[in-house]
Amino acid sequence: MSLTTITAEEALQQLDVFDTIIDARSEDEYAEDHLPGAVNWPTLNNHERKEIGTLYKQVNAFEAKKRGAAMAARNISMHIEREVLDKPKGWKPLAYCWRGGKRSGSLSLILSEIGFRVTLIEGGYKAFRNALLEDIPRLAPKLDWRVVCGTTGSGKTRLLQALAEAGTQVLDLEALANHRSSVLGAIPGVPQPSQKHFDSLIWDALRRFDPTRPVFVESESKKVGNVAVPAALIEAMRAAPCLNLVLPDNERVALLMEDYDFFVRNREAFCERLDALTQLRGKQVVENWKTQVREDRIEPVVRDLLLSHYDPMYVQSMERNFKQYDQAQTISPKDRSALSMLALANALAVQQQGLAAA
Repeated sequence: MSLTTITAEEALQQLDVFDTIIDARSEDEYAEDHLPGAVNWPTLNNHERKEIGTLYKQVNAFEAKKRGAAMAARNISMHIEREVLDKPKGWKPLAYCWRGGKRSGSLSLILSEIGFRVTLIEGGYKAFRNALLEDIPRLAPKLDWRVVCGTTGSGKTRLLQALAEAGTQVLDLEALANHRSSVLGAIPGVPQPSQKHFDSLIWDALRRFDPTRPVFVESESKKVGNVAVPAALIEAMRAAPCLNLVLPDNERVALLMEDYDFFVRNREAFCERLDALTQLRGKQVVENWKTQVREDRIEPVVRDLLLSHYDPMYVQSMERNFKQYDQAQTISPKDRSALSMLALANALAVQQQGLAAA
């Protein structure tokens, strides 16, 4: 039998040495957040966990433990049948549950009795999350950030995608958050991650970056939709050198018409989102925009949103929050196309390599 425990801090450093990371919690617990790369093998599923909790409260702990043991044994048997029979003897899993270790401990004990080298996280998910939150402030300031600024529609996300294709290091916070970081930024049919899972996704990205090479990131605010960017990361970004991405207004309007095509197709959804601007812009202005949208005059609305609403707010925010914005290098792709963005990204990658070699 080989069953060992490690602290959450040790798990942070050793996460990649395990062949499989097993989350023994219920499906809902796993969906809210889990360790990067973890698979879900519930010792008790959602319904069973609720049933056992009710037994604890309404009957007693002994009866709940008996019933829970029967359920856990059945579920663990199914996991072994489905997932373990083809595993070699040298397979090394890491397991965890919520905190006490009963659910992951039951699974791990049986796996270790088979002959596998099993490791448990002491304190479970709760301890790991606490350690992760303490690790982000350690990681974020060590990285060499390059903040891509630019007014709305200038193509910041497209440039980040091109930079990643060009082989540079990129942290795309909007992609991690499933949100485009504006009043109109919610992506229809795509839910945002929980705050806990957003934190985990960010930590997982930060730990993989090479601190000797620049990391490009967009000039996000403190929140991306409904999730908050960790304070230590925001502070590191706001102190970093900036790039100012510039596109002509006609290109910006066309880019937004492409990137927000779901609003072009669904005019009523667009109008519903415009209602969120009533307090800032006034009811008359918003109603006028909505009338134009319903009459299929969407392009002038987009242009007005850019020039009268987003641009003034953005410039003020950049000047106020990003310390090196006034020294930003201006960068301009030929146009909004993916090919032009990639050409700019390749030029920036070469520039960064030259600076590193100097």
